[in-house]
Amino acid sequence: MNSIIRNSVLGIAGLAFAGGVAAGPLTDTHTPTVDTTPVAAMAVQADKPAVDKAKLIPHGVQGAQSRIDLSDEQVASTKAIIAATKKAGMDERAAVVSIATALQESKLENLGHLGDRNDHDSQGLFQQRPSSGWGTVEQITDPEYSTTAFLKGLKQVDGWQDMPLTKAAQTVQVSAYPDHYAQWEQQAADLVAKHWNS
Repeated sequence: MNSIIRNSVLGIAGLAFAGGVAAGPLTDTHTPTVDTTPVAAMAVQADKPAVDKAKLIPHGVQGAQSRIDLSDEQVASTKAIIAATKKAGMDERAAVVSIATALQESKLENLGHLGDRNDHDSQGLFQQRPSSGWGTVEQITDPEYSTTAFLKGLKQVDGWQDMPLTKAAQTVQVSAYPDHYAQWEQQAADLVAKHWNS
């Protein structure tokens, strides 16, 4: 290894160790064929294991995919769903199914009663209904409670891990539009990959 690259690598490792900060990818104009990016990436990722993306979408996405830009509130809802999924002892795939469901039902907004625009008495991230036994209004508008309730239903679906996302979600939600969950699978997987270990 030439001494310029060796000194650069040792410098980055020392910087990461001493200050908790890693520099970006190394570039050496004298030897452009040497790729030192993995060395810098290892320093950045050492304390944050990557999510196995093959587990997030094991069956591939179905149909055209939708995507929306998220507000701070929607990102907070995403993180709340992930935290509740972990607390329930479920894996990243369960978080993908949950987030895709909430994207379809509420666009990750913790909706209260919408008056005439309400679908019966549906509320919260998952548009759960007190009259259908999901809990009180206060409970189903609590992101942890509503996610836990959704996951409890998902756990009761035999073989949900081996089903397409839209079928697993529909079995729990019993929506009038059962195929609409599929369009959010890629964004849900991207959100889980980004926030699972954050």
